[in-house]
Amino acid sequence: MDNPDVDMLAFERRVHHQGFQRVAGIDEAGRGPLAGPVVAAAVILPQDFDLPGVIDSKMLTAAQREICYRQIVACAVDMGVGCVEVAEIERINILKASFKAMLLAIKSLQSPPDFLLIDGPYTLPVFIPQRGIPKGDQLSRSIAAASIVAKVRRDHIMCEYHQLYPDYGFDRHKGYATEGHLQSLRKYGACPIHRLSFRGVVPSDQEYVQNGNPSTKGKKGRAPGR
Repeated sequence: MDNPDVDMLAFERRVHHQGFQRVAGIDEAGRGPLAGPVVAAAVILPQDFDLPGVIDSKMLTAAQREICYRQIVACAVDMGVGCVEVAEIERINILKASFKAMLLAIKSLQSPPDFLLIDGPYTLPVFIPQRGIPKGDQLSRSIAAASIVAKVRRDHIMCEYHQLYPDYGFDRHKGYATEGHLQSLRKYGACPIHRLSFRGVVPSDQEYVQNGNPSTKGKKGRAPGR
């Protein structure tokens, strides 16, 4: 539920009063998991149009996020999504991959935004006025909407990956380091969408001694559609 002490449109209203029209909230999902892509969203909501149920995605159940996602899609002025896959995450690191996903989300908007509200103390290398807001998904409705869109779209991708690699339970944990996921890794080894540079994906030396060298399991295939 909304915090009654927080005006979730305060940042948007301030920027609109400065003359900016297309204000995009930016957020990502998937920095922490051991597997799968990082996904970012850019969402532009109508001015002064509020969606009280749209809050930080981490505070909602999966069912609540799906409902909010449909509301956002129905009312958003514009919406873009960017996705960076595991190979690129491993090549440039997860933080840079998150920024790249954000840039891809901005580029996928139908028209460029006038101003960016970004979750976290970050700035992006684009010539667009912007503001990074720590815990922005709890303070800005646009960023909260972006957090929901990014999370729902990533969850859908992980459910598609579950069809390719059913031994790991990606439909349940979405790649996060749950005990069930770690047990699957110990039993089957990593599959092609695991982030090998992340701690917990590759067994430690002690686990190799105890369990033997787990073989890599899982068929290779093209990534699920966005």
